[in-house]
Amino acid sequence: MKNILITGANGFIGKNLTASFKELKDKKLFLYDIEDSLETLKEYVASADIIFHLAGINRPKEDSEFITGNLGSLEKVINFCECNDKKIPIVLTSSIQADYDNPYGQSKKQAEEALVSYGMRNEVKVYVYRLKNVFGKWCRPNYNSGISTFTHNIANDIPITISNRENVVNLVYIDDIIDEFTHILDRQNVDIEKYYHEIAITYSKTLGEIVDTLNKIKDSRNDLIILDMENGFEKKLYSTFLSYLPKDKFSYDLKMNVDNRGSFTEFIRTENKGQVSVNISKPGITKGNHWHHTKTEKFLVVSGKGAIRFRDINSDEIIEYLVSGDKLEVVDIPPGYTHNISNLGEADMVTVMWANEKFDPEKPDTFFLEV
Repeated sequence: MKNILITGANGFIGKNLTASFKELKDKKLFLYDIEDSLETLKEYVASADIIFHLAGINRPKEDSEFITGNLGSLEKVINFCECNDKKIPIVLTSSIQADYDNPYGQSKKQAEEALVSYGMRNEVKVYVYRLKNVFGKWCRPNYNSGISTFTHNIANDIPITISNRENVVNLVYIDDIIDEFTHILDRQNVDIEKYYHEIAITYSKTLGEIVDTLNKIKDSRNDLIILDMENGFEKKLYSTFLSYLPKDKFSYDLKMNVDNRGSFTEFIRTENKGQVSVNISKPGITKGNHWHHTKTEKFLVVSGKGAIRFRDINSDEIIEYLVSGDKLEVVDIPPGYTHNISNLGEADMVTVMWANEKFDPEKPDTFFLEV
């Protein structure tokens, strides 16, 4: 078993690291935060096999507290290690501010130097990570992360102010940090003299790009257009946005196009992956009787039973597929075939439909023709 001590366990990174490490087998966690006693810290250090030192301060009342919170807290951990004659690897979260000549940056720089000195004199592996602006779930808005403030405000309909849209921000996502820290636990052959390390995946975005993307995410609840989830940054920012929604705003209404036949409701649109809709047909109702030149669709009946019928527009032969929510199967709708779907049951039939392009009223590519 590997005993892991996390200091600053109740902070943004600490919460995420703790939640992930709790899923690991054969690992025991010791969680320490500012409200715990020094005696508790001493006991935890004595039991630890590795320490993730996340504790620190970045918004003190007095500048002198930077040294106490950032350097002093680490020095206590190092002192307890050496008093117990334990050569414990330590991971330190520093900041890109360590290169800046300000009280916060100076305190981070001094903490880095103290850790490197500990590693050298004890011949033990240490890790210094100068983190860029970190974003993700559980990050406190209006505190130390501008992106969390933007995300929180936009998600909660609070106005934001941008001084310069062209300002570039360097970013790292919380789960990419957690992945890196998790891999540390499994490393066998390490370079003991390499002290500074980096998170592999980072992003460089302007404030304008960040805010525009957040507004697109918010608008997606109305226009239904999902961002490009193959874009790593947009995917991660989307997940972050949802974590800041008010608890009574997790749901949103869709526009149901209702008539005596049932309803048709668009669910998701994408710029290049088509769209998803939900079709509800009343008993005895047939919908469709049209064909497409290029547009294709997939039909999946998830409740009720019915029939999907096709006919090549150049032929009289009718092809029929019987479908049911009791046996989920996808039916592809090829171009050049007029098609319809009929509810053969006594209850509403629900069909999930995917089209390979979002609906364009200027070019619907839909032509009426009876099957």
